[in-house]
Amino acid sequence: MVTIKDIARAAGVSPSTVSRVVSNHPRISKETTAKVKKIMEEMGYHPNVMAKSLVSKTTKTLAIMLPRPAEELFQDFFFGELLRGILTHSTRAGYDMLLTTATSAHDETETISRLVFGRRVDGVILLSARVNDPLIRYLGAQDFPSILIGRTGEEHTRMMTVNNDNVQAAYDATHHLIKQGHSRIGFVSGPANLTVSHDRMEGYKKAMGEAGLPMQSEWVVEGEFLQESGFRAMSFMMGLPERPTGLVVIDDVVAFGVLRGLTELGYKVPDDISLVSFNNIALSELATPPISSVDIGTYQLGYTASQMLIRLILDEPIHQPNVIIPHRLIVRESSVRLTVNRGF
Repeated sequence: MVTIKDIARAAGVSPSTVSRVVSNHPRISKETTAKVKKIMEEMGYHPNVMAKSLVSKTTKTLAIMLPRPAEELFQDFFFGELLRGILTHSTRAGYDMLLTTATSAHDETETISRLVFGRRVDGVILLSARVNDPLIRYLGAQDFPSILIGRTGEEHTRMMTVNNDNVQAAYDATHHLIKQGHSRIGFVSGPANLTVSHDRMEGYKKAMGEAGLPMQSEWVVEGEFLQESGFRAMSFMMGLPERPTGLVVIDDVVAFGVLRGLTELGYKVPDDISLVSFNNIALSELATPPISSVDIGTYQLGYTASQMLIRLILDEPIHQPNVIIPHRLIVRESSVRLTVNRGF
């Protein structure tokens, strides 16, 4: 790793001068500052801003990379519950949290690189994964404690993970609607580049295929994890000549948008269409009607991720580097049995 002495030697100045440049000391000339910073950039030097880590080599801080865009994150109660699980264990273990985000995959990698090589944190938690995610490849190649809540999508990465069996979870949700008498079942998905969207789509397709049921492409709508995506999906789907009588929805917040869209279009759940979604956030039980939802153990996902990462930081044995948290379907009024031909 590049040190202050390496920078000083290359710049032809003293180590104390480099330290003053790092701390933006006013008595260092602009020319010297520019020269030293240029060499720091060329040599890939990242200053350590955590003074205590110089002695203890630990910061007692964990970084959480928030999915982008961050403003959408806090509209989804799932992430609040996930963070609650992380914070509960990390606080008990004496660790602080540093929340960070970025606007692009490149910026994410740059941000994490600064935190890692600047020794500002002891470990990194990623809250989601994209297909062919450069940040996961980068962290997987580093000898630095990190963990992903989700599936990496990378065959050879060594990163620890905490996840659900999202294929089976979506299979169970779809199979529930099939058992309720539905044969025309749609899927309101999340962004296609997220591994969770891919896996839940696979579970939906598997259940439909095993039951010998048709899967029409117009019955599958992709969007974001936002109410607005669910609302727009209904604006499109309910205008089709042949409409589904059941829906699997990627997330409870999206399902709220689905309910709003159906209401504004004059349809009732479950009289006209049934639905099942995921995450079982507290508000799903208070919706009208209460939403059937797959409980994925959100709090436990966060708690377990924090627990595993801190064990890794402390060099304690980890017998299971890839943990699967069990799920269960909570059946409520939004997915009653189909008893009549709904005439779609």
